[in-house]
Amino acid sequence: MSERGAIATPDHPALIHGQRRVSYAELHGLVLRCVGALRSIGIGEGDRVGYLGLNSIDYAVLMQAALRIGAVTVAINWRLVAREIAYIAADAELALLVTEAERLPQIGSGTVGRVMLVDAPHQDMPAFEIWVREHAPDPDVLAVGPDHAAIQLYTSGTTGHPKGAILTHGNFAAAIAQSRLIGESWAEWDANDVSLIAMPQFHIAGTGWTVSTLNAGVTGVLLDRPEIGELIDAIERHRVTRMFAVPAVLGMILDHPRAADADLNSVRCLLYGASPIPLDVLKRSMAMFPNARFVQMYGATETCGTIVYLPPEDHRIEGTPRMAGCGKPYPEVELRIVDAAGEALPAGAIGEVLVRSPLVMSGYHKLADATVSAFVEGGWYRTGDAGYLDQDGYLYLYDRVRDMIVSGGENIYPVEVENVLHEHDAVRDCAVIAVPDPRWGEAVKAIVVPEPGAAIDAAALIAFARERIAGYKVPKSVDFVDELPRNPSGKILKRELRRPYWPLGERKIG
Repeated sequence: MSERGAIATPDHPALIHGQRRVSYAELHGLVLRCVGALRSIGIGEGDRVGYLGLNSIDYAVLMQAALRIGAVTVAINWRLVAREIAYIAADAELALLVTEAERLPQIGSGTVGRVMLVDAPHQDMPAFEIWVREHAPDPDVLAVGPDHAAIQLYTSGTTGHPKGAILTHGNFAAAIAQSRLIGESWAEWDANDVSLIAMPQFHIAGTGWTVSTLNAGVTGVLLDRPEIGELIDAIERHRVTRMFAVPAVLGMILDHPRAADADLNSVRCLLYGASPIPLDVLKRSMAMFPNARFVQMYGATETCGTIVYLPPEDHRIEGTPRMAGCGKPYPEVELRIVDAAGEALPAGAIGEVLVRSPLVMSGYHKLADATVSAFVEGGWYRTGDAGYLDQDGYLYLYDRVRDMIVSGGENIYPVEVENVLHEHDAVRDCAVIAVPDPRWGEAVKAIVVPEPGAAIDAAALIAFARERIAGYKVPKSVDFVDELPRNPSGKILKRELRRPYWPLGERKIG
């Protein structure tokens, strides 16, 4: 990535983060020095190196250096609480964790081989950038095949623990290739493009957008996080031309007091996705960014990001029928809709969405059973989403085969939240569902059966959960009921619980 830019346009700005600015030549020099630094402490092929922190140039350096030596980068969600982070660190068997001083209390003792800080010395080691610069550049690249692990990103777990999705060198090569294979003008990067990297790099959206930006050899403007005032300032100051945002961020831009007078005319391509978007938010966003071509993106961590896109010509401020869907598949993506028996369904029939593509992950780290269950015969990946294809091959999502909640671009599995709520002595039974939310797309709601005679209120239960799981997973509301609806086999009928909140026929996803 940085090597191509260092050869072609060495003085061109590669990444800008606050007051820090590095050219492609400097960035690539840091990557080569990081290679030497990693090798000096024995890190090599197959080793896991973690990053826990806000968006940064240091992450881009670490990730690229790891790719060159065959190590695997594990980007960890800094919003997680200590026990969640400790689980990931132990599961990944991190040889090195690069993090920030304020996050040290979140790291469990004995779960990481070595800890290094980006903003201070630690354990007789200097700060990360200083350490990197102390080493001589090492240009040697380990020859790896397309099936070699590159990035390991953790998704919320259906069994209560996160799963490490292993994305390979081949996955990322395929993801980069799609822009060229599409052959549509919106997908072509211009040498003068300025890319805004605001989505968290611990998500495939942030990591993937960073990779795309550097591969294109353009300037990337990094934000610590998508703080809306800073995001608007960055667009104006740097004349951002391309950006990706989740619908919740678009909604917050619309509501920000600065937005009405902001100059957002430089944005020529605005990609959005990762969670449902109200059509009103989409239409208003198109008016807010008058020069931008809007493209919806549908995908997942397990598919190395986008696999289906809705092109600009299918967007109109007055609305189009296709704006209620996800779009059409990338060139190297096959879609199939199947029934419960795995039989293919015709156009218009709703079933589970299957994907076959070189973008699909190799599997879950150390979870053979979960990997097997994620695929069906022929190498088709089960998305867990229910939807249909129209006669033109456009995908429309209807509901979820599984019960995953997508809130503000974050994937939340109800069972993970339910497990925490069950730890409370006053909770006899509970179910967690998604309910519509005008800001986040979906919000977490808990429906709780209290123990007989127990005294517990919603605020106390929410506070209990907040101490044990990341804030975005915590229920925003709690209802108390005498019993939960179940089928004859005892399974909770979550569709019945959701029914009052999702009007019949209302779009539930994507």
